[in-house]
Amino acid sequence: MPRPRLRRVRQWTEGGDAYKAELYDRAVGETLSPTPVLVTAKPPLTAAWWNDLRTALVYLSTVHTDRTAVRQAYLDRAMPKYLAFLGGPVPTTPPSWSTAHGDLHWANLVGPELGILDWEGWGTAPAGYDAALLHAYSLGMPERAERVRQELSPLLDSEDGRFAELVVITELLQSAERGDNVELVPALRLRAKEVWHRTAADGVKVLLREYD
Repeated sequence: MPRPRLRRVRQWTEGGDAYKAELYDRAVGETLSPTPVLVTAKPPLTAAWWNDLRTALVYLSTVHTDRTAVRQAYLDRAMPKYLAFLGGPVPTTPPSWSTAHGDLHWANLVGPELGILDWEGWGTAPAGYDAALLHAYSLGMPERAERVRQELSPLLDSEDGRFAELVVITELLQSAERGDNVELVPALRLRAKEVWHRTAADGVKVLLREYD
């Protein structure tokens, strides 16, 4: 896994507070953005970088853990509320779960050689969650979002991937209410409608096949 090596962990309490400190090797390279939302098209990412990212995400998804990055109770509560504009009952149960980094955005990715930072939130999430999150944070730059869709299509272009996109959009629409990344809201809502229509179309195809 392309991540700095964890060297030491210390946990302690002081007064009524608990603390945890982790010491990692220094990351090699530079983060790809100063913020989670992509604000620049550079540096150019090579085919090898994308291949390494795909490999890392597939490998990570197979890791067994009792840690949790996204909870079912949150999906049941938040998805119907923040996706109500789609105009129909929103499913809240993922087709499947897998292990995810949980915070895969451009400020946590390093180049020109792939590195993945900030592992404090990793755990189980709807399958495809990491790819969906990176794509959502790219929507402000349509060309880069298209590149993410192309490079991570094995993770996004599926029932799992489409559900994961709706999960991520729910989370970002909720955080926008607190003032985070408000500029992404129009693109997030548009993408939710695109995913929703694609999901509905796939459902019709399944019904037609069953009818035949």
